[in-house]
Amino acid sequence: MQVTTYPIAGVIEITPRVFADDRGAFLETFSAKQFAEAGITDTFVQDNRSISKKGVLRGLHLQKPPYAQAKLVSVVVGKALDVAVDLRKGSPTYGQHATCLLEADKHNMFFVPIGFAHGFVALEEGTVFQYKCSNYYNKESEGGLLWNDPALGIDWGIENPLVSEKDEVLPTLAQFESPF
Repeated sequence: MQVTTYPIAGVIEITPRVFADDRGAFLETFSAKQFAEAGITDTFVQDNRSISKKGVLRGLHLQKPPYAQAKLVSVVVGKALDVAVDLRKGSPTYGQHATCLLEADKHNMFFVPIGFAHGFVALEEGTVFQYKCSNYYNKESEGGLLWNDPALGIDWGIENPLVSEKDEVLPTLAQFESPF
């Protein structure tokens, strides 16, 4: 397992070892022991999956306390640009973001700790996105940031993404009051 850290504390990319031969391939996608050695000690309680057309942008979403979630995300089919925005009060990287190109062929994963808004854009048709979450979804605890807020400076790498009506009216960073 290869672990890549980011300048934003807590955000980690994990690339598992893949054992391939003429029959196919095998890889370990989760090991609590290996993840703990990499600094990921969250207990995951819920898995989610989304399927998106090329150009679909989902985010930037979060769950507020007490339902805040850490997420371990990956792409099972296709490719996506994943984004995590630091919303932890007092963090030296508050309002900054980290990106990770998730590719099914690479089998890499991106860990997004509690205290971050999260989103992604599907870069291939039929991208299947997998989430492991450390807490259960709670509708009343939904929150997020406007995906194209100029203050965030996120380069999604795509023009005119397909975004839900709900995501088009999320607050900007300046309007957002962090619960973290």
